[in-house]
Amino acid sequence: MIQWMQRLRIAFGTSFLWLVCLIYFTQGFRSFVWTAVSYQLKDRLQLSPSASQLVSSIAFFPWSIKPLYGYASDFFSIETALFAEFLFKNILSDCIPIRGRKRVPYLVIATVLSLLPWLILGQVSSLRSSRMPLMIILTVQNLGSAMADVVVDAMIAEAVRVERASFAGDLQSLSWMVMALGGICGSSLGGYALSNLQIETIFLLFSILPAIQLFSCGWVNEDSISGKDLPNYSKISHEENGNNTTFDAANFSVEKSKSTSRRKKIRKNSNKRSDITSKFQVPEKGGLLVSQWFQSLRTATYSLLRAFRQPIILRPMTWFLLANVTVPNLSTIMFYYQTEFLNLEASFLGTTRVVGWLGLMLGTFVYNRHLKKMKLRKILMWAHVGLSVLGVLDMVLVSRTNAALGVSDKVMVLCGSALSDAVNQFKFMPFLILSGQLCPPGIEGTLFALFMSINNFGSTLGSFVGAGLASFLNISSGSFDNLLLGVGIQVICTFIPIAFLFLIPKEATGISA
Repeated sequence: MIQWMQRLRIAFGTSFLWLVCLIYFTQGFRSFVWTAVSYQLKDRLQLSPSASQLVSSIAFFPWSIKPLYGYASDFFSIETALFAEFLFKNILSDCIPIRGRKRVPYLVIATVLSLLPWLILGQVSSLRSSRMPLMIILTVQNLGSAMADVVVDAMIAEAVRVERASFAGDLQSLSWMVMALGGICGSSLGGYALSNLQIETIFLLFSILPAIQLFSCGWVNEDSISGKDLPNYSKISHEENGNNTTFDAANFSVEKSKSTSRRKKIRKNSNKRSDITSKFQVPEKGGLLVSQWFQSLRTATYSLLRAFRQPIILRPMTWFLLANVTVPNLSTIMFYYQTEFLNLEASFLGTTRVVGWLGLMLGTFVYNRHLKKMKLRKILMWAHVGLSVLGVLDMVLVSRTNAALGVSDKVMVLCGSALSDAVNQFKFMPFLILSGQLCPPGIEGTLFALFMSINNFGSTLGSFVGAGLASFLNISSGSFDNLLLGVGIQVICTFIPIAFLFLIPKEATGISA
């Protein structure tokens, strides 16, 4: 283990590894503070289960629009950095020495957005005690967290793109390990904190991590972008320029073929662009800046749509979206049931989340060890069968059949938490691997975020469906008479995605398609 970490440190540098580990640890440790948020919505604001789930779903919506952050990180930052570099080097270099950097500035912005909301909620009681202001502040916080997640994913993709590509699996494994460690620590400490601290104190304590992350951004070395580093957008596929781009579904790569004359023309234009950059007349630079910005957005959008249109990408992504939307998410309703009807304390619920993280790690291990070469359709089918069995266990719990059989409520909740996270990981791992293999150089943040947002958006819609189902069945705090029916509907809906498995390539496995 020590030698493995030493190799990673030599390959990527201590500051880069520290920042990656810190961001992923913070993502996992969020369970520490979001447990407090759940109790704030339930106890302080006294929201119904459906209203609480609706607020949470809206607050987590920024995770569903991650491509917007990818666009900003991949394209807009290049031109903005170049303009800032020109301006400050020529006018304000004596006072404010700034060099254009592509990723770190956005990471700083994201960290500030994820830090300030916790400080505000910890200090201003009126804002955390009103539903609308609390929802807005939590949405801003998730905006910052999601943006930081996109930027660090892009930084990882860039770091392993060429000479360090052999470390791609190692870096991803490290990220998952650190995030799982953060989840275990956050979940185990969250329940204890709720029993011994005020909720506002918990908000302030959690803000320490994003504060450390903010200071850590200054330790990361990132190459400055100069005129010669302008992206060659003409290499991005678009029919208007006569480029012929083919998508290799077997290797998930985009190959570009151009004529000799076209290559010479591109080289000539590149030299001209370098000459312009070196001379830098303000009007010419401003025009070039705006032109390149719009060109980058246009060509990037076309390139993404062209790749996404491929059946081998579109069909599986459609399935993953349907798999989330068609199954109502009743997690918040079950949280109310466990705390109000079963009277399970916060410390125990924190323990269930720890068990859930261990289940997630177990699912990752089992998948990598035994399931990677299995047909993807088969993996996903059995995953949904497993989820339906876990739904039946929830029905046993809600109907109190377990009590009649002498089985403890805590045992039922612990087993359900661990197994559900493990089974869900069997769905997520193939999706993650597929998404990671579809990131071409230059737009890795946008494309990876696009695939991830499909999964997140589906989960958000599933939460909305669950909230609507709870409202329709009149399930409310202290009234869980129809919860058994709601869980039964959820179990039935779990089988719906199996009927659409034809969208998954027949011969696809977890490591190829």
